[in-house]
Amino acid sequence: MAASVFSSALYGKLFPTGEVGRLWSDSAEVRAMLLVEGALAKVQGAQGVIPELSAAFIHRSSLEVQIDPAGLADATGQNGVSVPALVAEFRKAMEAPEHAQYAHWGATSQDIIDTALMLRLRQTLSTQQDAFGDLLRGMALQAEMHAETPMVARTYGQHATPTSWGAVLAQWGQPLTDAMQELPALRDGSLWVSLSGAAGTASALGPKSNETRAELADTLKLHDPGRSWHTDRGPVLRIAGWMARIVATLSAMGQTAVALAATESQEIALDAAGSSSTMPQKQNPVGPSTLVALGHQMTGLRASLQAAAAHQHQRDGAAWFTEWMVMPQIALCWAASINVAHALVKNWNPNTAAMASKFDGLGGVHAEALSFALAQQMARPDAQAATKALIADAVASKQSLESVARIAYPDLPDSIFDPSTQLGTAPADARAFANRVKTL
Repeated sequence: MAASVFSSALYGKLFPTGEVGRLWSDSAEVRAMLLVEGALAKVQGAQGVIPELSAAFIHRSSLEVQIDPAGLADATGQNGVSVPALVAEFRKAMEAPEHAQYAHWGATSQDIIDTALMLRLRQTLSTQQDAFGDLLRGMALQAEMHAETPMVARTYGQHATPTSWGAVLAQWGQPLTDAMQELPALRDGSLWVSLSGAAGTASALGPKSNETRAELADTLKLHDPGRSWHTDRGPVLRIAGWMARIVATLSAMGQTAVALAATESQEIALDAAGSSSTMPQKQNPVGPSTLVALGHQMTGLRASLQAAAAHQHQRDGAAWFTEWMVMPQIALCWAASINVAHALVKNWNPNTAAMASKFDGLGGVHAEALSFALAQQMARPDAQAATKALIADAVASKQSLESVARIAYPDLPDSIFDPSTQLGTAPADARAFANRVKTL
């Protein structure tokens, strides 16, 4: 099995990351770090910190030079970071030592790596935003279409009260819409530039260090935090936490879809279901199961990232290395979840007949409405006790709750056993979600 399912030739289609996958490669990291080095030189040249001619040469070279990540491997293994080897190779590739000597002026490895990380996270968020929006629009369209399609709600896996398929979609869609609306603030508050030198004091960056950092942020279209954040992993945790919330919601959707597609339920049909190697009848819920698996993976990754946020002193190699191992996986897990969910929603079909049939069985899905109707004739505790007795009678006689209840209480209104009249706020909830998505 491959070390990562996301880059696996065998499993990659099961966990598709789309265009996001190319942003989390060695080549993409090297390219991002070179962009930071070039932008830093450009800013410092304009400030007179380094010669302007050298700054222009370094900046242009950062856009043109190609550096093979494999050539940095030995030095990275020795140094624990890739930047010393990267800077050495960059200076060599420029073939102009009089200019190259000013590259990486006053910065430290963490400045370059963390800023490059933010560039890739920004591109990751932007690249996947359209797919996220398509997912929400697909869910909203179905929610509006099925706002009043009755189905049985479940709590603890058991029949509860009537709801609608549209309201169930809204249950997942609303927190996803929250996340989409929070995205601009997340970008502004977490995509930070890093430039504070070896120990976070900017000692080698000179008296214009704050100005340099602010202008570097402006050049790279990142946010200036106004301080060092070498040991403050808040921005990384916020982005990861935002991604994790989306994966958790989609994992919940996957779990419910597995149950609704089960043989005993068949309330949704999956056009893209998987087959078994030995059982011809199987239509396995592959997409929903993938969402659940990605949710499990994200749980472990987030725990590791949280632990990695505790840095010792002013720099911490072990904590930083751990972040490198898990943050790319978090981004890819998030991207895959959205892609899988988008395909799932696009290709599933609600079986409205199967949904409706659940109201005809021996279960007590109408019990709550019945107990409140009886409470018009007796005290509420007595009404609940009477309803439980009716349910027991229905089960014992293998009759529906409605038939038993009407024998005992002939004057009960018809609406009690009509799921379309017992939906409560479900239709409004479904339409509210659909209307909200239209404003995005």
